[in-house]
Amino acid sequence: MSNSHALIGEENEQIGLKTRAEKTKLIAAAGVGNFLEIFDFTVYSFFAAIIGRVFFPSDNPLVSLLIAVSVFGVGFIMRPLGSILIGAYADRKGRKSAMLLTIMLMAAGSALIGFAPPYEMIGWAAPLLIVLGRLLQGFSAGGEIGAATTLLMESAGKNERGFFVSWQFIGQGLSSMCGALFGAGLTYFLSDEALHSWGWRVPFIFALLIIPVGLYIRAHINETFVGAEHDSTTGTTNPVKELITTHFRQFIIAIFMVMPMTLLMYIMVFYMPTYLKEITEMDATMSYMISAATSIVMIIFALLAGLACDRLPKRKPLALVIIAISLISSWLSFQLVTQFWPFFISLLVTIAALGALLTTGLLIIMEAFPRTVRASATAMTYGIGVTIFGGTAQIVVTWLLEITNKNPMAPFWYLGVMLVIAFIAYALFKEERYI
Repeated sequence: MSNSHALIGEENEQIGLKTRAEKTKLIAAAGVGNFLEIFDFTVYSFFAAIIGRVFFPSDNPLVSLLIAVSVFGVGFIMRPLGSILIGAYADRKGRKSAMLLTIMLMAAGSALIGFAPPYEMIGWAAPLLIVLGRLLQGFSAGGEIGAATTLLMESAGKNERGFFVSWQFIGQGLSSMCGALFGAGLTYFLSDEALHSWGWRVPFIFALLIIPVGLYIRAHINETFVGAEHDSTTGTTNPVKELITTHFRQFIIAIFMVMPMTLLMYIMVFYMPTYLKEITEMDATMSYMISAATSIVMIIFALLAGLACDRLPKRKPLALVIIAISLISSWLSFQLVTQFWPFFISLLVTIAALGALLTTGLLIIMEAFPRTVRASATAMTYGIGVTIFGGTAQIVVTWLLEITNKNPMAPFWYLGVMLVIAFIAYALFKEERYI
């Protein structure tokens, strides 16, 4: 068995970063791209109603919202393609090169959305620009998670993997918190007219300012694996083909393991401000502040789960407990939505479970695949899972709210069933510990 296919315990050494400066630089490099990805996705979700009216005008505001969230889903169409191409590129040419590519593509997509003229100015060319921006963002996001998270895990010592991987999701939490704070600040300080004319663009333009920093940091990190250097020993010339032919069962189940973290994120975090405005009398600023608070909880529990994973011989039992908790707490969140404090507490528990599952679930998936296909496996399972379930989540729950005359429990009818399916998927997955 080659080194790249060896299980932990079959080798005496695993190379990890030695200095705090090296660790900090790596975490920043891996996190900045995911921060931008989730930040742009977050602010699009938060301002979906405004974007719908600006670019997809209709006499029925709910129709405009439905079209806007459908365009949000358009970005997911490109995620599988991005995960295949950029994931394979990361396995063959290196994690670092793939990370540089994804951040440049993300910048192009954000610029198109942030600077697109409104419908009233250029007609149907305006929504086409929004769609193109979402396609670029989706393609970039498809490969980002595989390259960046794989680099984090492979740079860690064998008892640091959970801690290192958790920082990818700490970045997600920070980005969703920043997006929520932008939403709260803009809706509080700007008039409706200013918010619709230019205010909603501010977060997208802010994201562009981070791009040069991300490019600089990523250009100055060390590579962990370049597949082309190992072809002679592993025989791997096509990572995607090896993944499908050799690890097909694990790959399919892993897609359903990505499902719960995706649905919890896109429904309970990203869609929640829109849901609260539709169901309750809560003002927009308060709903954004709730999202900011939940993001802090997600950050804390992503880190705690990473530290716990580094001390557990098996991670799967922890993941099963987390999914069971999220099923109960999310039911309570929708059941108690009209009672602020019970709703808020149950929502915080749900987000705590989400944060823990992000780290635990993805670490289980990543370790179960050898290094020669790891970036492809991570990118494709995550990209396909997010496309199928994240890309349709807001469309499904918006449609359910429409046909049930805004029944508060409608989103849980979908989320609850999917969480049960996810529990079964985790139970069936074979937990491995490749180096």
